[in-house]
Amino acid sequence: MKTEKQYHAISSILNRHKEGASIDEIKKELEFDLAIRTLQRRLSKMKELGMIITSGESRATRYHLTPTPLATENKKGGTLTTSTELIQFSTDSKEILSIVSLPENKRTPVGYNRRFLETYRPNKDSYLSTEEKEKLHSIGKTGKDNYPAGTYAREILNRLLIDLSWNSSRLEGNTYSLLDTERLIHEGKAPENKSAMETQMILNHKDAIEFIVHSDGYIGFNRYTILNLHALLSNNLLPDPAASGRLRKFGVGIGRSVFTPLAVPQLIDEMFDMILSKASQIEDPFEQAFFALVHFPYLQAFDDVNKCVSRLSANIPLNEHNLAPISFIDVPEDLYISGMLGVYELNRVELLKEVFIWAYERSSLRYSAIRQSLGEPDSFRLKYREPLLKVISEIIDKSMDRDKANEFIRQKAKELPEMDQNNFIDTVEAELLGLHEGNFARYRIRPQAFLEWQKQWKQR
Repeated sequence: MKTEKQYHAISSILNRHKEGASIDEIKKELEFDLAIRTLQRRLSKMKELGMIITSGESRATRYHLTPTPLATENKKGGTLTTSTELIQFSTDSKEILSIVSLPENKRTPVGYNRRFLETYRPNKDSYLSTEEKEKLHSIGKTGKDNYPAGTYAREILNRLLIDLSWNSSRLEGNTYSLLDTERLIHEGKAPENKSAMETQMILNHKDAIEFIVHSDGYIGFNRYTILNLHALLSNNLLPDPAASGRLRKFGVGIGRSVFTPLAVPQLIDEMFDMILSKASQIEDPFEQAFFALVHFPYLQAFDDVNKCVSRLSANIPLNEHNLAPISFIDVPEDLYISGMLGVYELNRVELLKEVFIWAYERSSLRYSAIRQSLGEPDSFRLKYREPLLKVISEIIDKSMDRDKANEFIRQKAKELPEMDQNNFIDTVEAELLGLHEGNFARYRIRPQAFLEWQKQWKQR
């Protein structure tokens, strides 16, 4: 049975157990046979993906479906409103939310306000209070202060690629699931029921994140970075391919808003450079991140994907300072949009700021937990260190393709105790998928042999 169907079956069981279920209860209710160790791996993976949470320890561990944010539709206004239980909003934020939730014909049409940007003085003015900055720095620390920029992001890159690609795309209406995103990024497999545009959007996010994390010394609030970031995010998504990485040359409107952005190309260019200049002067990384979230979408400098640019560019200062990234985990689309409408129509940032702080705390806690788990050696890999090394080395030395490698791995697994065979297969396959030019030496593989194997492995 495919792993996705197993996840679905487990989720269905947990949905019936509002107080959570033990692993024995889950196994008993499964309508198919699943070895207890395989079930443990499935549950561990589901927890890593954020699908479930646990309570209790050891034998008392219980598994629960991850709670989802509550949202209701305002039938009269035709807009979405979210339960205030999700985030404890201030009075200012509630006021913004009430204004932007009105029907469009009851909101005042506005144009781009240059003074909103022009009057901002880097390091003298600040959208974030001192207390808010201190809180963000406290929860964002990773212990990598003295390491080269990007060290922390590279340590959690596999997880970050999935989380940020999925959540940022989801906020644009993309219907990929978290599991769909993982399969596409790690295995290159796109679901048949998803559009080519949605698939392209996910892959573009992956490329853009890698661009930020790996381009040492060049990334910052400069034209090179932001223009190329837009080019990566908009690749194959715009009617005019030449518009990728190019500032907008015509007027645009904003859906669900009474805000009309600038239309004169010379003014767009001028304000874009001013955003870059002011952002690059800001000393606090969290103020820099939030400034980008506010002003790149407000200017609408590009034909499209402006909010995507802002969300990824918000990670530039966090990456530079080895702080935990923000991947917008669990951020409801309606709350994010309402925060942006507050910026567009009122030039007020309070609502978006509270969504940003809440989202950052969620992201930071997630990556802290993942990083801690990375620090503990896998006892199974230690136990079978030599067999793993021999199998992987032989697959590469003999330039096996995927079919031959799969058969070879299963034959070798039969030499091990039955209870460890499936885990051994999973571990070898995961190692093979994770091999690249920067890590193959640990398997005592010659560079030429690795290159020849890669040619076979990439053939479908």
